[in-house]
Amino acid sequence: MADRVRVRGVTIHRPVIYGNTATVLTPIEREGSHYPDHTHRWTVAVRSATSAPDSDVVGGADDLAYFIKRVTFKLHDTYPNPTRNIDKPPFEVSETGWGEFEIQIRITFVPESGEKATTLYHHLKLHPWSITYPMPNASSVPAEPEIPSPENAAKLGPVHSWQYDEIVFTDPFQNFLTLLTAHPPTQLPKTSASKKPIPFHSSNPASLEASLKGGVPEFTSAMEKEEADRLEEAKGKIAKEQEKWRSILMEKEKELERLQKLLAAKE
Repeated sequence: MADRVRVRGVTIHRPVIYGNTATVLTPIEREGSHYPDHTHRWTVAVRSATSAPDSDVVGGADDLAYFIKRVTFKLHDTYPNPTRNIDKPPFEVSETGWGEFEIQIRITFVPESGEKATTLYHHLKLHPWSITYPMPNASSVPAEPEIPSPENAAKLGPVHSWQYDEIVFTDPFQNFLTLLTAHPPTQLPKTSASKKPIPFHSSNPASLEASLKGGVPEFTSAMEKEEADRLEEAKGKIAKEQEKWRSILMEKEKELERLQKLLAAKE
């Protein structure tokens, strides 16, 4: 029973990535497919954050089965059996298709954890990343990116869309804590030894140029720190904006109170 006692004041996390890689189907692949309108082959997955040496796969150096029991991927309803339960590594689903859509990813932990399942959401990315700007005299809303032809998209190589996250366990049960500490995660490299591009993310537009040069992206601890710094900077900006509008609101309330008193005095 001691194993089922929560260890108070302890927090432990496991770094993971989730997302997808997509490639353009060749004309021969499309001709032999049951779905000739499908244009891409894609794989959506949940993996450990660190990549294996000399691997052509993003992440996946560690086996996550010691703390993950099942990953459920909810695809678009047009797919046969759209709810896919994956009960052993690799926690991934491969399919073909022509359109982008949101995928719900539900992670169920091993029974020893005593933890509730967690849900993530990923927008399936098929087309190459791009940043577009509005035309002159147009609205401030960026224009929709132009989708390249299959021929041009194939020349650009696979499209990668991955998000780093940390699954945090607070006050874990003793037996689950023992299980986690027995499987320490492979540390992220400080920098990519093979000069792989950093994964592109819309919150970091500067990463677009590197991602467009091709190659399998790799998460690094330096990138993790940069992301944390951007989050702190964003939090600071939000706090300042909140303070500004709080001051404006207080001024408006004082003005309203003054006008109400003025109106009452005239009655």
